[in-house]
Amino acid sequence: MLHTKLFLQGRLRHELGTREKVWLEEAIKRTIRLKPRETLVERGTRVEHSYYIIEGTVLRHLDDRNGERQLVGLNFPGDFVDLHGFPMKRLDHSTAALGHVHLAEVPHSAIAELVDRSGHLARALWFSTLLDAAMHREWIFRLGRLNAEGRIAHLICEIVERHKFVGLYDGHNLPVQLLQRDYAEACGITPVHANRSFRNLKDRGILELGGDGRIEILNEAELKRLGEFRGDYLYGEGDLALDSFEDRDGGAAR
Repeated sequence: MLHTKLFLQGRLRHELGTREKVWLEEAIKRTIRLKPRETLVERGTRVEHSYYIIEGTVLRHLDDRNGERQLVGLNFPGDFVDLHGFPMKRLDHSTAALGHVHLAEVPHSAIAELVDRSGHLARALWFSTLLDAAMHREWIFRLGRLNAEGRIAHLICEIVERHKFVGLYDGHNLPVQLLQRDYAEACGITPVHANRSFRNLKDRGILELGGDGRIEILNEAELKRLGEFRGDYLYGEGDLALDSFEDRDGGAAR
């Protein structure tokens, strides 16, 4: 089984050659498993490995002086959690498992070999970190311009879209079971406000709530409207979609 089979799936995975896929797979040192809410990397810890998600969801978060958490990112199967730690050697935030998580551990020395071996693969790895940056900008937009219901709607739409890329969305049930306090921490609102917003979305027939973070999406189009969600910032479809890593003025060496 290829552990990295979902890397850039739905974006530019088709651009990776057979050898590049093999090299990426061979860079894995081992796989590890995390329990729900278990910390992966603490902010400021020196890192010598990056982690690729095989299964599960990883939360990125910062804590204020009182220990209150702000979620600043989510990573799903097919994502590298902390590839930017390769050049920076430390994270400016902490990472932790949402539920049970299965990770592939890739030493930075192996990443350095990949970069030296293939400039094209180096671009693919760089592209994946820039996707994170694009999502961070969109999260800033969400927090700055949308009301509470819009923020929650936007976040749900992003989760759905990212899971569509990797074939992990069944068309109805949200594949990530965040608790309402997690939504509050990601959307800059209180848990009480999050609960009220979810009730409003339910009463309007947009979604159905189950226990333990389970959500059934009843009206995805209305969610997108409320969240002003376009999704092209994920670089899968739309105006920002790419068809190749290659330069227009010449091919990048593989």
